[in-house]
Amino acid sequence: MTPRKLKIASHVCRTLVGLTFIFSGFVKAVDPWGTALRVNEYLSIYGIEQFLPYSMIFSVWLCGAELMMGLMLMFRVRTRLISIFALVSMTFFTVLTFLSATWIPVEDCGCFGDALKLSPWQTFFKNLVLLPMVFLIWYRYRHQRILDFKRWELALAAVFCTFAMGVGAYCYYNLPLIDFLPYKKGANIYEMITAKHDTGEEEMASEEYVLVYKNRRTGRLREFSIDDKEWQNEAKWEWVETRIDNEISPVQTLVSEFSISDVEGNVTHDILTREGYVYMICVTNFDKISKSCEERLRKVVERAEEQDATVVCLTPQPLGDEVMYHSFAGSEEVRCYNIDATVMKTMLRANTGLVVLNDGFIEEKYNCRNIDF
Repeated sequence: MTPRKLKIASHVCRTLVGLTFIFSGFVKAVDPWGTALRVNEYLSIYGIEQFLPYSMIFSVWLCGAELMMGLMLMFRVRTRLISIFALVSMTFFTVLTFLSATWIPVEDCGCFGDALKLSPWQTFFKNLVLLPMVFLIWYRYRHQRILDFKRWELALAAVFCTFAMGVGAYCYYNLPLIDFLPYKKGANIYEMITAKHDTGEEEMASEEYVLVYKNRRTGRLREFSIDDKEWQNEAKWEWVETRIDNEISPVQTLVSEFSISDVEGNVTHDILTREGYVYMICVTNFDKISKSCEERLRKVVERAEEQDATVVCLTPQPLGDEVMYHSFAGSEEVRCYNIDATVMKTMLRANTGLVVLNDGFIEEKYNCRNIDF
């Protein structure tokens, strides 16, 4: 290849790889919770659960690093150094996706987050296309000094690092800047989980699914129906997959497990179809709610009382054999219902927060620290 052709080819490859890294890193950085859940899945599959507490930190770093590499490739900041990092990471993830497609199959590798779903084989072949491009970039800049940063390069690297890591951190402490999941503002949850039949009657689409959970203590897998309450015990069972008996849309797949219930039964239909405002307070762990968050949730309860609206508390924590109520910083007691932990994190990317329904449609979502009532 002549020097001119090498220069043109490397420029094209650098642009394509850079744009791919920017897109992939950004769509994951705006939703670090989703990447952390995917990381947890891989850690569980490969039997290294001891790193689960650090999955969120790794998620923010991984997404930010990919976004930063893409920006530095596009602006030709220390291209040789970045191409080496890209080669190492692409090789690692190519091997990982091959294992995911053959040895320990998974449904989605998550390389583009929830913005674009690719199967492990699709991801593997995508990586096979990008790897030679990254190698060509390295070959073109192989004579460049690795750490000989110019002042403008240092300045751009600092800006890119701050932006890339800042996006993930901001979206972790607040909510995703862009919501790629079905529970976005304007969505009607009940309409998504129902299906119309020829008779015109509606049934819950989740009845067509088989839930597969792993016993956290023994590691054994067990299948449940959507109406079985035992799988809602997050301390005992960890979600593995949802097996679909019939061909249905990806949106229905994500909402198929949506269920609100307590010891008295399933109230999903009753809650989701109420007229007016319904305030759904989402709590992952009651013992970890901060005092400031308790105060904000107390104001939510007061707002609901003023509007004569419905307010409920949803949690994956076991509720016991009796109807449970919880008071937030001295507020009126709010009835608590069980919801699956993964489903709740799909609906609201926060440990504690609020989902506001208006005539069944999602009007607003808040991380607890952003509630401004």
